Amino acid sequence: MSSIFSEIDRVFVIVCSKATTAPFNLNDMPGSAGRMDLVCRFIAQVIFVSHGVRKDSMAIAVLKGEPDPPKAILVKGNEVRYMAPDERNIGGLIRKALSVNFKSGEQIGWVRSTPGIYVARKNLKDVLSELEDGGYRIYYLKENGEDIRSVKFGKKLAFVLGDHLGLSEEDEKIVEAYADVTVSLSPISLQADQCVVIVHYELDRSASRVHF
Repeated sequence: MSSIFSEIDRVFVIVCSKATTAPFNLNDMPGSAGRMDLVCRFIAQVIFVSHGVRKDSMAIAVLKGEPDPPKAILVKGNEVRYMAPDERNIGGLIRKALSVNFKSGEQIGWVRSTPGIYVARKNLKDVLSELEDGGYRIYYLKENGEDIRSVKFGKKLAFVLGDHLGLSEEDEKIVEAYADVTVSLSPISLQADQCVVIVHYELDRSASRVHF
């Protein structure tokens, strides 16, 4: 198994249909950067707790926007440094990762940009295949899935969700091919960062129960 997943039990993967794949203007993340503000909020909720980080958690954003798709950004909780939970700070670190140069069409592994932050030329299928090979059980977060409170979770969990536009038909077929279970958090559509908070809460709550 790739060492990049060592000590990580929870992985959250977001598919970002319009997020840019090149360095961007930090003053226009919701616009010209293709809703990179959403990506930053997602990463913040995956990684941060009050006055600390979740060392067992990882965020992966699959970026599909122009001008150089696909790319994936990975943030590893037990390695990340110099990151604060605000959008501008996270956006600056993503922008730096996107400045890593790849040859056109080149497929390579994860390249470290700053501590705990990696970039790769990987699409959704590449990421899910790597997670599956790493022993993760994959869950697709969708409104019509099985209620999260009825799902039994173990360790090494990967949750996949779409951005504000949801998954394309093609991407949904890819996720369904890899997903073990489709899980519902609510009957209504929630924002990606809200979904992360709920999953963390349910897993934390389940882990803290004392069984007699």
